[in-house]
Amino acid sequence: MSNTKRKEKTEEEKKISSLAKQVMGLAHDEILMHLRFFDMAVSKLKLREREQTGCLATDGDTLFYDPVYVLMLYRLEPRAVARTYLHVLLHCIFSHDYQYDRLERELWDLAADIAVENVIIGMDLAGVALDTDADAKRKLKVLQEDAGGLTAEKIYRYFRHGMLTPGAAKEYREFFTRDVHTLWKPAEQLEITKEQWKKISERVKADLKSFSKDKKGAEALEKNLEETTRDRYDYSEILRRFTVMGEDITVNDEEFDYIYYTYGLEHYGNLPLIEPLEYKETNKVREFVIAIDTSASCRGSVVRAFLRKTYSILKGSENFFHKINVHIIQCDSEVQSDTKITCDDDFETFMKYGKLSGFGSTDFRPVFQYLEDLERQGEFENLKGLIYFTDGYGIYPEKMPDFDVIFAFLDEDENREPIPPWSMKVVLESDVLEDEDS
Repeated sequence: MSNTKRKEKTEEEKKISSLAKQVMGLAHDEILMHLRFFDMAVSKLKLREREQTGCLATDGDTLFYDPVYVLMLYRLEPRAVARTYLHVLLHCIFSHDYQYDRLERELWDLAADIAVENVIIGMDLAGVALDTDADAKRKLKVLQEDAGGLTAEKIYRYFRHGMLTPGAAKEYREFFTRDVHTLWKPAEQLEITKEQWKKISERVKADLKSFSKDKKGAEALEKNLEETTRDRYDYSEILRRFTVMGEDITVNDEEFDYIYYTYGLEHYGNLPLIEPLEYKETNKVREFVIAIDTSASCRGSVVRAFLRKTYSILKGSENFFHKINVHIIQCDSEVQSDTKITCDDDFETFMKYGKLSGFGSTDFRPVFQYLEDLERQGEFENLKGLIYFTDGYGIYPEKMPDFDVIFAFLDEDENREPIPPWSMKVVLESDVLEDEDS
């Protein structure tokens, strides 16, 4: 009798599994029917059943679903399954899971959920629409006014600055949470790489033009795709451009023969047959300038974090000579102060006691003129680079200087004017900077 019950239970499970698979198939077809440009993304994200989890979840490679939960969800609201499927897919397209290991998880979870739901509601697709969307849309409108945009990054930044109360967080979760993020992992642990999903996102972005003549419906999707596909430069790698060839006192292992050296010590007392070369050509930074635009909308903590990050990258990667000549210039429409750094103690003193000065309008040209004057006065032997930390709203010089220039911007801003063609651009995220400095 127990065998009969066991067989009946197994058959029931098979039936549930089969029905859930059909429902997921319908959701799959619903998405592709209205969003044909998601074909590559849908095909990349595999479907796999995972019982007794009570949710849908992805690890960036597979969409796992509990068959019982899928059928319950479908019974309550048939369109909710396709809605959740699309919700999970957008997390992958926007690479939300790849940033999970370096952010405050609860805030990022909520920000990412709100961002994808905003996109879905904005597209106004009947096959995934829910009865609660009208109320959710009103909440999104208020949040957009406060946060300045509804990409996950902007929402997270807004929440992180203390703008989220426990009551508001609960309300947001009720409206915008669809899946579970417990399977999100650091990028290096995922089977599908961030680069692969970025290529898929770029394909979606390219194909989006044929989605709808009404660009208003695709506006939120475009904004999130821009955030996902924009180039993010490795700041550490860019700083290597500021290295110069110079002679440093150190053993040159490439030209030193240890066999002859030790043989002489063993057979002739303290007389080595060859002495190590004391000088070696190395790529190390000797002279560079950090300019801080004090008119920028940057908090003092962010400026401090930027300075420490820049200094520690160069120093920590053994790019410094024993003697250095670093200038930290504060400026707005004119040069306000210039602090010379020749050692670690100088830098720590500046970080401890230095104060921001200026806060007028922005003009980048005075700093370039000031550096030309210092070069003529012999202050620099070989000034290799200027790193200009700014919000980007100012007057750029037309003349190309004889040193490399990086304009380091705080967070992405599509309204900035383009930088001069002879300079480089790097965008640093304020939250990441502050986390590294804490």
